Amino acid sequence: MTSDPTEKEGLFGRFARGLKRSSERLTSDLGAIISGEPLDSRTLEDLEDALIAHDLGGAAAAEIVEAISGKYFAYSATPKQIREALAEQIALRLKQYEAPFKLTGAKPEVILFIGVNGSGKTTTLGKIAAKLRAEGKTAVLAAGDTFRAAAIEQIKVWGERSNSPVIARETGADAAGLIFDAYEQCEREGADVLLADTAGRLQNRAELMAELEKIVRVVRKKNPEAPHQVLLVLDATVGQNALSQADAFLQAAGVTGLIMTKLDGTAKGGVLLAVAEKHKLPIHFIGVGEGVDDLQPFDAEAFAKALAGVEETA
Repeated sequence: MTSDPTEKEGLFGRFARGLKRSSERLTSDLGAIISGEPLDSRTLEDLEDALIAHDLGGAAAAEIVEAISGKYFAYSATPKQIREALAEQIALRLKQYEAPFKLTGAKPEVILFIGVNGSGKTTTLGKIAAKLRAEGKTAVLAAGDTFRAAAIEQIKVWGERSNSPVIARETGADAAGLIFDAYEQCEREGADVLLADTAGRLQNRAELMAELEKIVRVVRKKNPEAPHQVLLVLDATVGQNALSQADAFLQAAGVTGLIMTKLDGTAKGGVLLAVAEKHKLPIHFIGVGEGVDDLQPFDAEAFAKALAGVEETA
């Protein structure tokens, strides 16, 4: 699922539209800070504060401003030049976490989707099911969010769209047992992938985290190496709270990769950098809308430019 370089302009455009509110706010803040006068210590301090307000994290903001200071201190710089310098620094930091999503080769490969309530797990799972189907892979979808009837119905819809069987039970059923049964169906049918949804859970609810740990234990009874991938789906609108979410889910389920959703409706896109750098996690996708094509492979350069409000050139 790598992105085609020839589609980069289109990819940037989709990022830019999705991150418009974030980049517009940052552009406005920079316009108020950068006056065209030579950069001084006070201006750089204000710039660092603006980056922290955009959820890039304190350490990253300080290091980015230090890099910009090395180039522009005591020199006049326009807001456009500062935006370009920001984009360059953010891209440099994020590039190492840019990781095209790919299967490990296990069969069936178990991919677990986790996150808090409303993060977009079920929709993201469905979109990935559709992408895998388009690549000729077969998948079984497990409706492991047994707490919400709406989630069960939602995953059934995605099963129809991707022509994939769905294993579902009544609301309130044991999620670990359901996913165990789904694994056995994958074995019987020779399916390539098991995509397992889970209930949204707040990171500070110990009993819900214990249930997630149970799911992992039960799956490992079928295959000690499963789940082969654990994808943490984060909602960009929660800002810095995404950091505590990642802390808790890493401890409970051993996260292998990140997907950040709802970047089309947030001014907090910078938190993706903060989470990736703190936990050294690969970023597979970002979501900038409801359509299948709005779940896009993460591109560090395009993301950084869109976040900083830098226009892409042909």
